[in-house]
Amino acid sequence: MTAAQPPRRPAPAPPLALAALVSDRSTRIIVCCGSGGVGKTTTSAALALAAAEAGREVVVLTIDPARRLAQSLGLVELDNEPRLVETPGAPGELHAMMLDMKRTFDDVVAAHSTPERAQVIFENPFYQALSSSFAGTQEYMAMEKLGQLRASDRWDLVIVDTPPSRSALDFLDAPNRMSRFLDGTMIRLLTAPARAGGRAGVRFVGAGFLLFSRIISKILGGQLLNDISAFVSALDTMFGGFRERADATYEMLRQPGTSFVVVAAPEPDALREASYFVDRLSTEGMPLAGLVLNRTHPPATTALSATRAEGAAEAVAEAGGPGSKLAAGALRVHAERMTVATREQRLADRFTSAHPEVPVRTVPAAAGDVHDLDGLRVMGEALLAAEDGTGTGTPRSRVLPLRSQAG
Repeated sequence: MTAAQPPRRPAPAPPLALAALVSDRSTRIIVCCGSGGVGKTTTSAALALAAAEAGREVVVLTIDPARRLAQSLGLVELDNEPRLVETPGAPGELHAMMLDMKRTFDDVVAAHSTPERAQVIFENPFYQALSSSFAGTQEYMAMEKLGQLRASDRWDLVIVDTPPSRSALDFLDAPNRMSRFLDGTMIRLLTAPARAGGRAGVRFVGAGFLLFSRIISKILGGQLLNDISAFVSALDTMFGGFRERADATYEMLRQPGTSFVVVAAPEPDALREASYFVDRLSTEGMPLAGLVLNRTHPPATTALSATRAEGAAEAVAEAGGPGSKLAAGALRVHAERMTVATREQRLADRFTSAHPEVPVRTVPAAAGDVHDLDGLRVMGEALLAAEDGTGTGTPRSRVLPLRSQAG
């Protein structure tokens, strides 16, 4: 009878070389995505600061409506225009901004129409609602703003901090959504009279359009229908340019020079979201750099297991004597840390088993919230340091060192 084979442990994840990614001049766009509460905004800001200190001219754009990016960079607020972040001693420059979808939409309208037509569009009630609150507008405007920043010669690296949810990648759908919107039946019917031209056009589409108009008027109200029709007619000549720019930015995201970084915490829900992002990026053919496993809890040493530390704590407490209470407490803290680290490594291994090709970088949890440049530098060092530079024997792609098959 042959002896039972020990369970096969997953192969280690390949290391994520973020230092090379940030310093490589051929890297022009980094998109950070992940669920909420995993430190994605701080990761984006830390990478941006590291890039500026590596001599890059970098702008970090947040699509997240929260104010965390401004706080992380020590700024009072951010708006739709890049603001210089003071980084004394850095050979490069760091700018930061927060997407304002209405302002971006207004800028696009002004740039691609005459002043008279732009004013008509701005005053249209349907446009005012569409540009500030309609679903999908934020994602399309994020694509517009990213295209503008990349087309500018002002920055050689753009870092994008996406919203903290699965909608973080909805901006990838912007070109298709725009195409469906432009080619939809309602839009074609609304623009048919204007496209056909004058009274002849009305006669040409008369019966069908009047029936359509009566039905929609009952549903939406006559004034809203008029507002929509006027808006579509005013914006009609710009639609082609909208779609072309969205398509161009989408294709740019798939090309060399763009890298997506998925950020997660060592928690089941966050890593499930990370798996979703990895699968979605693979489906879209987007270049994935790897996973940042943030807020991990590696122990100061792995020479003492949780079980042995607990046993030693009991022995020390029973023996008593000077310092025994303190020593027993320290051993129990280590045992808890080892237990947490073991759980986190198990979750990371589960992710790697499902995505063995995805490089990983673990980042220890900070003692408190990161809200200034010094805190960002500490995080940047953890993100960019050498794989084997922890001093504990644990590579930075793991929470705990890889045990031997017999271990």
